[in-house]
Amino acid sequence: MSKTVTIAEAREADQHTIQTIGIPSMVLMERAALGATQRLLDGDFDLTHVLVVAGTGNNGGDGLAIARLLHARHVPVTVMLTGDANRTSTETGQQLHALTYYHIPVVPATTAMDGYTTIVDAIFGIGLDRTVTGKFADWINAMNATGTPILSVDVPSGLNADTGEPQGATVKATATSTFAYAKQGFVTSSGEQYTGKLFVEDIGVYLNDVFPD
Repeated sequence: MSKTVTIAEAREADQHTIQTIGIPSMVLMERAALGATQRLLDGDFDLTHVLVVAGTGNNGGDGLAIARLLHARHVPVTVMLTGDANRTSTETGQQLHALTYYHIPVVPATTAMDGYTTIVDAIFGIGLDRTVTGKFADWINAMNATGTPILSVDVPSGLNADTGEPQGATVKATATSTFAYAKQGFVTSSGEQYTGKLFVEDIGVYLNDVFPD
């Protein structure tokens, strides 16, 4: 595998791309969603009915964009939002607004997740800094209990992307579609158990612009 990065390096590269180079975060989000969507369309996942479980941060925004892109390709998709729709990040709020024009069902989060053929995990990204407990743990445990194949967006929700250790309840992904670079926690013995098959999507963020050799 090529270079892996820490959470701090990934964040610095993102901010350099957005603030210094001038590529808007919504552009990076769209490119991330396109990469993950293509993984779903490549044939390893049953797309009879996809469930996107999305948080209200930017990881959730990636998931909402994936839902829209799948819908545009005539894939039946439902979104479960794990939080307050009025308290999203700016980009995720924009993605949520866009879904209304596509008439994609957005339902409150519940542990009733059976009946779907693929689940997209987009609850928490690399910025998770607490132990996952309570209702979020219930939702993650419910996802794992379905036995349905799961594609995690950027990082399995609950996994520490630096250490590869679970932070409380953690998604056990069938595959993970991560962005720009693999995170160093993915290649630990613990992290590999949660990430499943790892795909690295090129979204236009390059470390050499921040950390020249």
